[in-house]
Amino acid sequence: QVQLVESGGGLVQAGDSLRLSCAASGRTFSSYHMGWFRQAPGKEREFVSAISGSTGSTYYKDSVHDRFTIHRDNAKNTVYLQMNSLKPEDSAVYYCAASLGRRSGNDWHHRYMRVAEYDYWGQGIQVTVSS
Repeated sequence: QVQLVESGGGLVQAGDSLRLSCAASGRTFSSYHMGWFRQAPGKEREFVSAISGSTGSTYYKDSVHDRFTIHRDNAKNTVYLQMNSLKPEDSAVYYCAASLGRRSGNDWHHRYMRVAEYDYWGQGIQVTVSS
């Protein structure tokens, strides 16, 4: 079992920045693929960003790729999402997720944006951006 604990959300104004953190349990964190998703009221959960285990390859939703940065610190079992130039449309509950690669194997680079690929999820944390 992998437990994920998120922190760093809150209420900010448009143009401000936030850094979300996700701390994971376990001793094999470096092998996990990690993702961030978000869900706004009345919307489906959508992919935001991901970072692979081992290689550290990064992926982004098109609308955030020039504003958000994902990175990981394997020594701390933590993945981060740095969010700059926040917009009201970024408001959502943000979820951290971990994939053990059981479904994708070497094909994860084609599946990182799929909710069903991930095995464990955090509780979600609110990000609200006012205009």
